[in-house]
Amino acid sequence: MQYSMDALIICIFKGMHWKRYRPWLIPLLIVTVIKIFSFFPEAVEKYYSTGIYPVISIFPRLVFGRIPFSVGDILYAVVFLYLVISLVRFFTRAFKRTLHRQYLKLCLKRCLSILLWVYIAFNIFWGLNYDRLPIAKQQHLETKPYSKEDLQALIGLLVLKMNGIDSASRAARKNLNTNDSLFKYSVSAYRSAARQYPELLYTYPSVKSSFYGYIANYMGFSGYYNPFTCEAQVNTTIPRFVQPFTTCHEIGHQLGYAKEEEANFSGFLSTKSSSDPAFRYSIYVDLYLYSAGALYALDSTAFIPYRESLKPEVRQDLRDLKAFYKSYQNPLEPIIHKIYGKYLKANRQPQGIYAYDEVVGLAIAYYKKNGAEAF
Repeated sequence: MQYSMDALIICIFKGMHWKRYRPWLIPLLIVTVIKIFSFFPEAVEKYYSTGIYPVISIFPRLVFGRIPFSVGDILYAVVFLYLVISLVRFFTRAFKRTLHRQYLKLCLKRCLSILLWVYIAFNIFWGLNYDRLPIAKQQHLETKPYSKEDLQALIGLLVLKMNGIDSASRAARKNLNTNDSLFKYSVSAYRSAARQYPELLYTYPSVKSSFYGYIANYMGFSGYYNPFTCEAQVNTTIPRFVQPFTTCHEIGHQLGYAKEEEANFSGFLSTKSSSDPAFRYSIYVDLYLYSAGALYALDSTAFIPYRESLKPEVRQDLRDLKAFYKSYQNPLEPIIHKIYGKYLKANRQPQGIYAYDEVVGLAIAYYKKNGAEAF
């Protein structure tokens, strides 16, 4: 007896038990749409980064920005405790030999479901910004491989800027002796920058001091952004003179500049626009460290004259900063950096942990376009 084609298809669909797969269809469909959408940077820029994202990011900042402590850090702690308890329960059952196939299948399904929805939430609330158009295109900058001479010109300018503003910046640091003043001046820096760069308009601030500052030192982080609460966390245990740039970097993430070099450049545009000498000194130091590292990699002796021409006070700041990070070095830090580098590579940053350094190319392109006076 032969079945018709229609009858055969009906039999196949009936045998697939769609009720079993129904809970997976919606998240898998959303993930597929997100992934396809991410392949079109122009569309991401127009409809998400400058369309939906500025709207959906305001509400969490409006709500959590009024709370004086980091809600995101508490969320991380809750998730960490949940994972620890879940692992303890799992290994307890394994030790007692009470693990069975049905339980393992249930655990696997739960893990996959959670990962799918976390991926969806991450991209909707912020992650799609990794796939937007480059900030260089937004700022009409011509970025291309830079030469040793380009690096030397930038470093020479930064040395002049650091030496020239050093005394004024030290006097201004007393105004940043509290976290509230640091965050207030950072918001003001973005307000000043928005007059020239409207895309840097920052409303409903939500900048917090991290609960995990000392832990972050051992992990090598000076700040981080929570995409689920839209809070910018700053590690306020690092030397105060570099905190202004760190804060403005994290605000850059809040504004949708997901890639690290672009958040760095957003931090540059804001801090250089500040009327506070301590803020401008902070960005000069940061850019100097990135560009000096790049020059050292090209020619280890070429950067020595620039280092020697720094004022003694500036050189002492750099020594203090190096000593601070050296005091927290530990065997786990390279592993954490490697894991984080993998995360960055998975999000359109092939340089991995060295993506931060790419701000040098942006700074050189900005210098060539606008001249020394723009710094």
